[in-house]
Amino acid sequence: MIDWFLAERLAALVAGSSDAPAPRLDLAELARESELRVTEYTRMTPTVALPKPEGVDRREWVHANAGSLRSLLDPVLSRADSARGLRGGARLAAAAMVTAEVGVVLGYLAQRVMGQYELVLLDEADPSPPRLLFVLENLGQAVRSFGAREEEFVTWVALHEVTHAVQFAAVGWLRGHLAGLVSQLLQSAQLRIERRRSMRLPTAAELRRAGRAALHGDLISIVATAGERETIDRVQATMAVIEGHAEHVMDAVAPDLIPSLPQLRAALDRRRRSQSAAARLLGRLLGLELKMRQYRQGKAFFDAIVAAGGGEAMAHVFSSPEALPTLAELTDPPAWLVRVGLDGRDAGER
Repeated sequence: MIDWFLAERLAALVAGSSDAPAPRLDLAELARESELRVTEYTRMTPTVALPKPEGVDRREWVHANAGSLRSLLDPVLSRADSARGLRGGARLAAAAMVTAEVGVVLGYLAQRVMGQYELVLLDEADPSPPRLLFVLENLGQAVRSFGAREEEFVTWVALHEVTHAVQFAAVGWLRGHLAGLVSQLLQSAQLRIERRRSMRLPTAAELRRAGRAALHGDLISIVATAGERETIDRVQATMAVIEGHAEHVMDAVAPDLIPSLPQLRAALDRRRRSQSAAARLLGRLLGLELKMRQYRQGKAFFDAIVAAGGGEAMAHVFSSPEALPTLAELTDPPAWLVRVGLDGRDAGER
């Protein structure tokens, strides 16, 4: 249904370009140094080589992510197209609308992303290896707008993204676990499309739930069933672990490399607060507000469990899918420590 060629063209137009000078640092050397520091601190040992860092522009980033999105969206949208039975002009209009939406979203995100560990989750037939991408013009623009030192800022971003690469290269079950959750959501959506729920007015309870979800930037709750909500919670908890772990590790290993880290964080917070109302609304619709919560909650969780149980507690999170914290435990680290047997008393004895 989506014309991916046109979606990419539109995304490139929306993304535009920056006149800020691109960083001229040796990304390969930064990645090597980051890997050494991350693996030493986390005690994670990659079983495969990490991808080499690639400096890309916004168009290249769009192209890479369009491929990943295609493997996720095409099966569901194809099923939806068949279920609705659209023909002729109606089908073309629907395809044009979805193509435009995808293009605008990709273009908007391409203006913001500075680094990404890009991984194809679901397409098992796709032999594409993971990629470690750095969007050079966005890095250059951020360095200029923050008044930051180029080497410190790019190192900051590199530590975060290399931590993601180490996570997936060292934890054999992580990719399959996340892919399985996403597959459950997509299969559920396909079943719902096939059943084609009868049209009816929403109940008062459903309207209240939708209102609460919109206010909290959790718009997916509006359309999710109870079963889907449970899976979504597990996805969000897993993503909070992945992102929060990277944030914690970055702060733990960076002080001697990035003396201006407090100032960089303060500048980033100011930038987020100064966004226009339209930009904040779009951020909620695209899930960016949720991603920020994942950073904050996940980092606070790891800060707390490492303070209580040290490196053993941090490593235990990645010992099995069952060891992952729930959404509730992310905001109650002591409860997680007790559940896994690493509460303060036991941790002190080990």
